[in-house]
Amino acid sequence: MTYQDKKPQSPQHRRGFFQVAATVGGGLTLGAARLNADESGKRDSASKQDDLRVGVVGIGSRGRHLVSLLLGLQGVSIRAVGDILPTRVAWAQEAAAKAGHGKPAGYDRGPTDFERLCEREELDLVINATPWNWHVPICVAAMNAGKHAAVEVPAAVNEEGCWQLVETAEKTGQHCVMLENCCYGRTEMMFLNMVRKGLLGTVVHAEAGYMHEYRRGWIDWRYEQTIGRDGNLYPTHGLGPVAQCMNIDRGDRFDYLVSMSTRSSGMNDYFRRTLGPEHPKTKVEYSQGDVNVSMIRTVSGSTITLGYDVQLPRPYSRINIVQGTKGIAQGYPERISIEGSGNDHPWKSLEDYRQDYEHPLWQQLHAQAEGKGHGGMDYLVLYRLVEALRNGTEPDMDVYDAASWSVVSALSERSVANRSRPVDFPDFTRGKWKTRSPLGIVTA
Repeated sequence: MTYQDKKPQSPQHRRGFFQVAATVGGGLTLGAARLNADESGKRDSASKQDDLRVGVVGIGSRGRHLVSLLLGLQGVSIRAVGDILPTRVAWAQEAAAKAGHGKPAGYDRGPTDFERLCEREELDLVINATPWNWHVPICVAAMNAGKHAAVEVPAAVNEEGCWQLVETAEKTGQHCVMLENCCYGRTEMMFLNMVRKGLLGTVVHAEAGYMHEYRRGWIDWRYEQTIGRDGNLYPTHGLGPVAQCMNIDRGDRFDYLVSMSTRSSGMNDYFRRTLGPEHPKTKVEYSQGDVNVSMIRTVSGSTITLGYDVQLPRPYSRINIVQGTKGIAQGYPERISIEGSGNDHPWKSLEDYRQDYEHPLWQQLHAQAEGKGHGGMDYLVLYRLVEALRNGTEPDMDVYDAASWSVVSALSERSVANRSRPVDFPDFTRGKWKTRSPLGIVTA
């Protein structure tokens, strides 16, 4: 049995059961020790934490990868690991012991044993690599127990869950960071550096998405998503990087979206060909449309088109287009066009701009990140989080990012179900987006 074999309790029950911002360079400091938040959401500073004490919940394929990366980071000590399968817990304990961390405490007494881990262990950070329906309960339990939380994407699958993360983070003064690794892609960070240096002018439009053949991977809890839901279900990989370029919740915010899905044909066709016409999966009525396109407008008047396409044959793409008043840059394929550099119609090679606009993190950490997950972005997302918590600085991403990027799924479902009518975004910052500073260009 794994975490996905049992469903968490309802959001209302969870809230009762668990008793229930500035950017990098903004001047406020946060440590990895427990922090207190006052009514305005401000946090007390804390001293540098020399050895970040980490617990990991969920030791499936993604969790194992994160454990391996954490064991290679300086200043990290894995103190506790949890999973419903004892064999997974044993693997993590053995891996930590071999890496010189000692044997972390193990928690494998069922799907809610994370509660005991959060309550009993002296930890600074709990990393959550469980299936989607466990993201909110585990993060809330961690924060209520005085631990920072870091969670795989998406942070929540509905609006209520997003609010629960925000309100718990504000109440406890703990960070809740979504591990959106694509924000640390080499090209994505280069585009952010271009935007900050003014190369593209004022950004007014972006295009993003999550697009690639993935029917072979829709198993267990992921497969179930296609049966009962229809919307833009996996938005954050494409949306996160362009949201940072557009200063979302840091000078601008998402205002409303409209969303539309095609009919669903890809899943039935694939299973008919691979499993046969009489197989149960062939006969299922899938809700999720093969292609979803959502359009987002921001308060300032910028726009984003966001695609979701995993049920049809398609090469991998996150699109990654950032367009401004002086030029346009694209990630799939990598190319760029800047006003005034000759003929404005042909695309130019992005490599011609790398020397001047490579992000400092990639300049400094390329060798360390190489080969460590998705081109190095998996290494960088953990490196930056660990460094921020150890040094008492704000992480690059916060709970407002986690909520605003994740809530797209729920809002898109609402729009699709209502003939693509506009749906307003909640303001998770409660107005603080107007004065929060944009994400800066950080160095190692």
